[in-house]
Amino acid sequence: MPMSIFYDTSNGVMFNNSAMVSSADLAATNGVIHIVDKVIGLPSVVDHALANPSFSNLVAALGAADGDLVSVLSGNGPFTVLAPVNDGFTSFLADNNFASLGDVPTDALSQVLLNHVIGGTTFSTDLVSAGSGYSSTSATGAGDKPMSIYFNTSNGVQFNGVSTVALPDVVAANGVIHAVDKVIGLPTIATFATSNPALSILVETLAYADTGMPTVPYITTVSDAAAGPFTVFAPTNGAFGNLLTDLGASALTDIPTGTVDSVLLMHIVSGNIQSDGLPNGTVSTLGGDITADNTNFTLTNSNGTSNIVTSLVDIQAANGVVHVIDRVIR
Repeated sequence: MPMSIFYDTSNGVMFNNSAMVSSADLAATNGVIHIVDKVIGLPSVVDHALANPSFSNLVAALGAADGDLVSVLSGNGPFTVLAPVNDGFTSFLADNNFASLGDVPTDALSQVLLNHVIGGTTFSTDLVSAGSGYSSTSATGAGDKPMSIYFNTSNGVQFNGVSTVALPDVVAANGVIHAVDKVIGLPTIATFATSNPALSILVETLAYADTGMPTVPYITTVSDAAAGPFTVFAPTNGAFGNLLTDLGASALTDIPTGTVDSVLLMHIVSGNIQSDGLPNGTVSTLGGDITADNTNFTLTNSNGTSNIVTSLVDIQAANGVVHVIDRVIR
């Protein structure tokens, strides 16, 4: 991709916050020349952030956070940086009851910022071609595993269901920046369930179970970044549709909440078990034992076998990990 250059005309004509036009519009037969007072070096992602006043809050946050992130993002990379604009930080502070950036704990701030950094170079065309999916960020979730991030391009380019790309493909020497309209907070299991349309019935089921006397307060628990960690086997919408057929029910509300509670417990395991740590044998869920096959990626009990969707494993959140399955365990 061609390298990007930022220009600002608020005080003369400045390029990348380093070179000022000293003589403009020198016409040539094959173009035009603007004489500048300095050589414009190849910009890093940090250089682009420094040059653009819309990223001044991001620059301040990078400087304040633990981990010397300015130096990190000035390194070789390559990086894909989802860069929140200033208003995004204003909303983030207000939403989390911080009066100013200085009130945010520097270790937490570092993790939030690293949650906007994806290894490698991913352009907007790559995201649109994929449509939707998951990637890993430089932040760490439960078990010190790389945090996941979900993207969906059905209505613009959106991350974790909260932040939309406002300006894509600002190309630097060590990566690419996509300006986003909101800060992307550290995701919980609930974040990934609510942001992915393929898991919408799971969210409805958790909420429905909470209307009874559930063993676990489901929505509260999966939304709590400090809870767990938990491993969640998340049935797809199609899996819940098949469950209704198997039970002869026309709607979720036809099933007693106590039964739904018992079913949901079969999908939750204490601990953060990623796919490479899945045992070949018994797995003790909160609702009872099931048998895992870590070669064929299946989960089995007396009612049948569920396949783990291999392209949708290790979805890492702050409070646990999600593996998508194609059949409800009951």
